[in-house]
Amino acid sequence: MTLDESYELGYVVKTHGLRGQLVAELDVDDVADYLDVEEVFVERPAGSGKLHRFEVERLTPQNGTRVLLKLRKVDRIEDAELFRGLKLFRPLEDLPELEDDQFYFHEVVGYTVVDANLGQLGTVEAFYELPEQVLLAMRYQGQEVLIPVVGELVQHADEDTRELHVTLPEGLLDIYLKPSAPDDEEDAEDAGADKAAEA
Repeated sequence: MTLDESYELGYVVKTHGLRGQLVAELDVDDVADYLDVEEVFVERPAGSGKLHRFEVERLTPQNGTRVLLKLRKVDRIEDAELFRGLKLFRPLEDLPELEDDQFYFHEVVGYTVVDANLGQLGTVEAFYELPEQVLLAMRYQGQEVLIPVVGELVQHADEDTRELHVTLPEGLLDIYLKPSAPDDEEDAEDAGADKAAEA
């Protein structure tokens, strides 16, 4: 399996105990949906693009989206240490089905963004998953425009037309097309006035 055929399930945070257990952070909405996972793929070494298959011996939920993960044939802390910080992957074909209005981010990269008021705008290039929110990156008139992925802004994806329908707040595009430049002239004038006042 290649990276293009997989999605990122999460990553290994640290080891746990002396018998090869791993603490992993899963990038999922509900850990319970993944308790019966039988295998994961690990990119080793990191950044190599090479995925290696490992059987899951046990996956136990902890706090939030953290789990204890035990891989078959990884039985010593020395072996487990080799997984620290590495990403975990699963086949794309195994992703759970979503409701009609929902979509996975990787599915809509390359889709045309269509605004309810302005029509076709640009193309979805990427998604940035930040701690506070997820941002959709769109290329519009040569500029990267970032759109928060929230229900009132990003409505639904149309697989047939490869369109992502949004309703952007007024002025959002102007922020990127007409960035406010530093007001150097006014600053210089103010500085001159200050000097004159001191004199």
